[in-house]
Amino acid sequence: MLIDSHVNLHATQFANDREDVIARARAAGVRIMVTICDRIDRFAAVREIAETHGDIWCSIGVHPHESKDFLTLFVNDLTDRISARVVAIGESGLDFFYDHSPREAQVQVFRTHIHSSRESGLPLIVHARDADTQMAEILEEEHAQGPFKLLMHCYTSGPELARRAAALGAWFSVSGIATFKTAEAVRAVIHDLPAERILVETDCPYLAPVPMRGRRNEPAYLSYVLAKLAEIRGWDVADAEARTEDAFFALFDRIPRP
Repeated sequence: MLIDSHVNLHATQFANDREDVIARARAAGVRIMVTICDRIDRFAAVREIAETHGDIWCSIGVHPHESKDFLTLFVNDLTDRISARVVAIGESGLDFFYDHSPREAQVQVFRTHIHSSRESGLPLIVHARDADTQMAEILEEEHAQGPFKLLMHCYTSGPELARRAAALGAWFSVSGIATFKTAEAVRAVIHDLPAERILVETDCPYLAPVPMRGRRNEPAYLSYVLAKLAEIRGWDVADAEARTEDAFFALFDRIPRP
């Protein structure tokens, strides 16, 4: 089955046709989606989408861009909101490219998410951009305090962070960026990721894959990402679909497998 491990269905870009977007995803063979929380004060909208659609689950978390607004975030602010439809913590992490929040704020809030993941047993969805060394050091330091599951979402960082995260048992998700003409370095890293720990995602409404690049992204375009992953790894598409499905359920083990 096709599984989109990272969608942003609460985004304003879907405000006028969200149900149509979900219907097109189903028609394209997408059987499961995980919709992502980027701010605690938007969680109710994210949760409602998951609670009203049997094939959609959600996360609870604060995106690194938003960290500056959540400096008093505590572990229980995340864990107290966990319910049957909440299957992950995040996305959270470090984004030193845009620096929309001070770096120390990003680190502080990210560590709170890690502690919440460890306490709850839910996997942590990690955002990492232009912060490879700092991200690796934090993950290794925290993992030494107690293991937690993690997904390096939309992985576009370098091979060294991939190696260090993989040593901690991380999963990695591949997005439409892998289809971009200029993404040779990304494809080289994808080629060497642990074969049993690769997922696919759209990160919609962002990062539409070729040949849909330039449009609003949708879960219905996930097959283009899967096809590129298959090409990069030398798998046929059916094998890539089966491998990413197995990896998804190994990570998101609270989602029942149909």
